[in-house]
Amino acid sequence: MGYTNQELQAVMIAKHIKNSHTVVVGTGLPLIGASLAKKTYAPHCHLVVESGLMDCRPKEVPSSVADLRFMANASVLWEQFRYFGFQSNLSRYEDIDLLAFIGGAQIDPYGNVNSTCIGDYHNPKTRFTGSGGANGIATFFNTIIMMQHQKRRFIEKVDYMTSPGWIDGPDGRAKKGLPSNRGPVAVVTDLGIMKFDDDTKKMYVAEYYPGVTLEQIVENTGFDIDVSRAVQSERPDPEVIRMIREEIDPKGVFIKKK
Repeated sequence: MGYTNQELQAVMIAKHIKNSHTVVVGTGLPLIGASLAKKTYAPHCHLVVESGLMDCRPKEVPSSVADLRFMANASVLWEQFRYFGFQSNLSRYEDIDLLAFIGGAQIDPYGNVNSTCIGDYHNPKTRFTGSGGANGIATFFNTIIMMQHQKRRFIEKVDYMTSPGWIDGPDGRAKKGLPSNRGPVAVVTDLGIMKFDDDTKKMYVAEYYPGVTLEQIVENTGFDIDVSRAVQSERPDPEVIRMIREEIDPKGVFIKKK
């Protein structure tokens, strides 16, 4: 069975989720990946939605975080202010394994993300919708960042830091008063998987997809990136692709049909 690039990205998301994780998940590919993880790689993970739903197990793919289909089989429906309290208080406990997904328009070598504007903040070339819940998530959770791998997105310095990564190195978060035990762990793109060095906190190429070359990744990255540790990703199991198409997103809500 063949697969699309979107399907491969959903599988890569799912493989980053562990049974120990409490995962804040929105809509789009992260929801597909999280649903797949719940069915396969990490059946005991706990999915959380920022609208206040805890331990979600939707039977159908919701169209947004406000979609009532998220409520099916959920353990708790909280008022949203309780979710925000949950989010900030959990960061104090290192034994709770937190993971969340964010995206944006730009990213730098330390995983700082811009989803606010291109150009000067007061006179931008382009104004985006802004943080939403991304800043709070990036502050208090370990994050996986979803990006299209393009040179104009992977740049040396973001025009505006909407969501903090490792700031400027291993002590960057602590110097800004942010939880230093949280931060970006991976970037999932349409070309491969980037991770962050334990010592320098700089991004490097961990995996490149079948059919993609390391030269393509270097050409589409606007800063020097280490490729010495890169390995080719495994092709997804046909049964996993079948589950995405027939059980998780059969109507093609977020993943286009081939």
